[in-house]
Amino acid sequence: MGHHITALFPSYVYKLKAFSSSISVRGLSRICLANRNEVAVFLGRNDEFSLEMKSLSTMTGTILVQAGDPAKISLEIENAIDEHRLEDTWKFYEQHMQIDGFPRKSVVNKILAALSESLDVLWLEKAFGIVERIFEKGKQNLLQKETLIYLSFSLAKVQLSVPASTVLRKLVEMEQFPHVSAWSTTLAYMCQTGSGAYLAAELILEIGYLFQDSRIDPRKKSNAPLLAMKPNTTAFNIALAGCLLFGTHRKAEQLLDMMPRVGVRLDTDLLIVMAHIYERNGRREELRKLQRYINDAHNLSDVQLRQFYNCLLQCHLKLGDLGSASNMVLEMLRKAKAARSSYAAASMVVNAVENDGKSTCVLGSRPTSCHNESSKGGSEFDRPFKISLVSYEEYLRDRNFVKLDTEAKEVLNTMLAKLQTQVELLTSERGIIQPTEEILVKLVKAFLEAGKIKDLAEFLIKVEREDSPVSNDDSLIVHVINSCILLGWLDQAHDLLDEMVLAGVNIASSVYSSLLKAYCQANRAGDVAALLRDARRAGIQLDSSSYQALIQSKLVEDDTQGALHLFKEMKVAKIPKTGHQEFEKLVKECEEGSEAKLMGKLLHEIKEGQRVDSGVHDWNNVIHFFSKKRLMQDAEKALKKMRSLGHTPNAQTFHSMVTAYAAIGGNYIEVTELWGEMKSLASATPMKFDQELLDSVLYTFVRGGFFSRANEVVEMMERGNMFVDKYKYRTLFLKYHKTLYRGKTPKFQTEGQHRKREEGLIFKKWVGLN
Repeated sequence: MGHHITALFPSYVYKLKAFSSSISVRGLSRICLANRNEVAVFLGRNDEFSLEMKSLSTMTGTILVQAGDPAKISLEIENAIDEHRLEDTWKFYEQHMQIDGFPRKSVVNKILAALSESLDVLWLEKAFGIVERIFEKGKQNLLQKETLIYLSFSLAKVQLSVPASTVLRKLVEMEQFPHVSAWSTTLAYMCQTGSGAYLAAELILEIGYLFQDSRIDPRKKSNAPLLAMKPNTTAFNIALAGCLLFGTHRKAEQLLDMMPRVGVRLDTDLLIVMAHIYERNGRREELRKLQRYINDAHNLSDVQLRQFYNCLLQCHLKLGDLGSASNMVLEMLRKAKAARSSYAAASMVVNAVENDGKSTCVLGSRPTSCHNESSKGGSEFDRPFKISLVSYEEYLRDRNFVKLDTEAKEVLNTMLAKLQTQVELLTSERGIIQPTEEILVKLVKAFLEAGKIKDLAEFLIKVEREDSPVSNDDSLIVHVINSCILLGWLDQAHDLLDEMVLAGVNIASSVYSSLLKAYCQANRAGDVAALLRDARRAGIQLDSSSYQALIQSKLVEDDTQGALHLFKEMKVAKIPKTGHQEFEKLVKECEEGSEAKLMGKLLHEIKEGQRVDSGVHDWNNVIHFFSKKRLMQDAEKALKKMRSLGHTPNAQTFHSMVTAYAAIGGNYIEVTELWGEMKSLASATPMKFDQELLDSVLYTFVRGGFFSRANEVVEMMERGNMFVDKYKYRTLFLKYHKTLYRGKTPKFQTEGQHRKREEGLIFKKWVGLN
């Protein structure tokens, strides 16, 4: 066979001898005889065979030669990378893996850098796959620290948060500690998604744990790389802002608890972010402590001050402290009135403009429009940030990570700007902080729901004195009474009217007319008579529509004499037929969905706004206090008292207790009992348990080896499409249960032991430990 091939194709035999070490002549004969067309060559079809062999040589000859030489494949990989041919790079890499395993260290890192630089999701996933395979094979020495940091940064940029966090965690495990300016940039891009923000908080907690309570001696030079990784103010700001934007407020509070133990310095941005977190969790006392720092800070902008006082107002409302909230609003109105009438206030405004808004702000009054100067100035943050492509070479040259640090702060500024847009109760105009109509609406609603009509009347009267309306018919008092009438709350409307009259406030005749017609429509004759007496005593002249309603109600009651008397009274008074149309116009605007200004906002808030149970917030704060101090018996007593008073525990209640039990350790029975109560509440009420609570319960069960319960939690989280950090639980399992369920199944075991083993294996498979 070899003689025939040599005779027919001497030139090809010379080439084929070059790789005879990897492909023998007998092997080549088998390849040539693989099909009938090739067999025909030896029967005389020399031309056809020659064409086939020529094609084979041109297409695969070079690759086959290189296949026997890993060094030449490595060279082809490097050439393909230099020419930006990623498809060829990947093909050559796969050939090298088939022949000789991983390429040498420099080539591996060059491949990872090229794939990372592409910012293409497909190539980045392949790059992460290479890293995973290297770790599986235990060849971490092939990876360079700089390459992995750059890969993590690129993964985060394309929203691959889980792989990005995994790479960072692997770096820490390898003790190849990334600089904080580098990994905080990765954090910033991770925080653009909900799962990424949650992972960012987990990373801060994991890395910050290494530095708690001055564990690392800064005097030792060997600790310098580790200390360079210590989370700084920017890193905490990024993680906290991510938690706020995606609703993981209790996870953010865990980060706040860690900050003093790590030694993080406060800046103005961090103060405001802390205020947002305390407000979301109902921590008013913490907000009051924070107010001391706010008062001492001289470089706060009016935008930042507005956010802080907005948080304080929200917290007053959340806890049902209407007195503090209303006093705060009235103080703003008084100071605004003084500022408008004083020359000193004008000078302050000029200074504020000259200093680009960085001046002391005054608590002011309700603006006529929300589109004020400060909101316009803040609109620049609404534009998306520019993502600049940092090449691998630029990244390597930037030893101090200046570019990455700048990029992280740009992303942080964008996140903080999003928080500014959530401020709705206050605004600022020319350096003066002022309440918006939204806070007035929320206060009115809260007073009405609490049945505090007298307090509401006093508040409305004081508002009118500080911020006089343009016309009597357009006052806040009129809008509130009209809203009550439209909602059918006629008793509250009448009580408010009485309180106003007693206080000597002049009420527009349109209010009497609207309430009178509502009483007539509801067939409340006694109330009609009482209101009619009050109107006449106050010297109010009713309009024609009111008389028509009164006459109609008399006819319904078969009181023709009364109807005739009213008709004569109307004729004698020479009342024009066109009566008050303001109320009907407002009703029509509300029904059509058009902007009905304050009245429309009030109606929407009362109908659509959620009713706040301040009692639950109060008891949550009590339970949180005991749990934080690890006084669990007192926390349990508070929980029982909370239930006995008719308040239903919520996710925040259980989260405080579960995290406290987890911190103490060993209280798995108590957590199991809480889990049972949570499940019964979930089935009997519309209450939902969020990711933070279920994650804390899952952590406790895995730590204690309660895998049956852990699987229940996992099932609930997956059913709710919640993100679960499998890497964390895989690490936790390996730390506490590494040798569990590794051997063969015992021949003799009880049904309970068998079920427990099965549940453990199910969880082990779920975290990826097959």
